[in-house]
Amino acid sequence: MDYLNNIGFTIDKEAITRIITSIIVVIISLVLYHFIKKAAFKGTSKKADKISNRSKTYLRLLLSIVRYAFIIITLLIVLQINNVNVTSMLAGVGILGVIIGLAVQDALKDIIRGISILSDNYFSVGDIVKYDTIALGKVTALGLKTTKIQDIATNNILSVANRNIEKIEVVSEDIYINIPLPYELKVEKAESVITGIIEEIKKNEKVKDASYKGINNMSESSIDYLINVKCNPGEKLQVRRDSIRCILLELEKNDISVPYNQLDIHTK
Repeated sequence: MDYLNNIGFTIDKEAITRIITSIIVVIISLVLYHFIKKAAFKGTSKKADKISNRSKTYLRLLLSIVRYAFIIITLLIVLQINNVNVTSMLAGVGILGVIIGLAVQDALKDIIRGISILSDNYFSVGDIVKYDTIALGKVTALGLKTTKIQDIATNNILSVANRNIEKIEVVSEDIYINIPLPYELKVEKAESVITGIIEEIKKNEKVKDASYKGINNMSESSIDYLINVKCNPGEKLQVRRDSIRCILLELEKNDISVPYNQLDIHTK
């Protein structure tokens, strides 16, 4: 009976040792990964102004790859500690490859598309883009599987599987605004007023530059004069609002009314 009790004690002791060792391996793996992640972001934060969005995107993708590598290696070590024949298991991967491939085919598509996005320079972290229902959004993260876009208008964050990103537009820093002025206003006078509008718009700290582009259209009730305003793409919505306000104030100052469509009714 004592012999059996000793066997049971030995088995329990070995099991506890394996569990403790497994936990230690997992903890060490987590600590190492977080140390690498912290060191990477600490290094980039010191040189934030010098590092391009593309470099930041590569860094985030590299960290994503490192994370998956840590998970796989840690899992294999834990299995080995618990007397699982890892070598035989890896040899059997070829047999299970087709089954696993079918199970994770969407994930593989995401990874392939993620690599394609980087290699073809579709966009980078920090870029302002148009996607689906988001008229103006900021790419906040680009991983192996998903891309996160923050809607600038609402601050909502949309997570998109990389395989579903078929068409996306990177927004430029240009804002084009038509200024409708009445036909009664002489062109030279109109362009003089527009010069004043541009000078007022340039006073905005968020505006990089503003310029007059010429007559853009002759509509039924007005002549449209086109101006171009340049700013950080992430500030486009507010800069556009501010610019329109400047336009209206300058038109009021010059006693110019904004034309509107009129309906003429003739009676006999």
